[in-house]
Amino acid sequence: MSQDILYSKTVKGGGMWSNVISRGKTLRLTDIEGGANVGMLLYNEAQPIERYNMPDTLKGQHIFYLTAPYCLHSDMGRIFCSITEDTAGWHDTVCGCSSAASVKAKYGEYTYQEGRNDFYRNARENFLIELGKWGLGQKDIFPNLNWFSKVVSDEEGNLSFVEGASQSGAKIELRFEMDTLVVLNTCQHPLDPNSEYAPKPVLLEVFKSEAPSADDKCRLSRPENERAFETTEDYYALRA
Repeated sequence: MSQDILYSKTVKGGGMWSNVISRGKTLRLTDIEGGANVGMLLYNEAQPIERYNMPDTLKGQHIFYLTAPYCLHSDMGRIFCSITEDTAGWHDTVCGCSSAASVKAKYGEYTYQEGRNDFYRNARENFLIELGKWGLGQKDIFPNLNWFSKVVSDEEGNLSFVEGASQSGAKIELRFEMDTLVVLNTCQHPLDPNSEYAPKPVLLEVFKSEAPSADDKCRLSRPENERAFETTEDYYALRA
């Protein structure tokens, strides 16, 4: 695998980003300071009606959280990307994102007129800003991923946020198996107990990656993943 970086960008805390990452490239996310959260949405670049499917991703792999060597499934039975490396070890899949109302209730109000670019942002509005750049909108928002955030459940199903789960320098690498529109923001997790507005920055790096082999760990981690890889390969068979 080549580690020559094709693209690098630091997204500040409370920031947002979107772009297309093509099949055969890997996105590395790094928690620069510790305690970051990256909310993410994924769409088929060619037909955005196909998007990340949380229920299929979880039930097909018998999981509640994400880490290597799991995969991210679309709602059409294909694989958007595979988690090839992960030093954080646990990433939230079920808690969604913050809204203007939740941010105001937790942190108070700090408007653009008061803070200019440092005003208090929320994940939902950041998603909508980035989606608008691609002709998408409110109807295209679905349950998102939250990288670097650990949320656990007790026997009654109550969810709790685990503080300090992601340390400075924690990394996760996503190898893309489809041409994917990636939309993300770095707002705080909706269950983050910190009473202060303090979103953390994240480093994004993209580099070329080798095609998965027949004995690829992600491919073989579950029979459902192997079938989804086959479906993805069939989709691209005549698109080269």
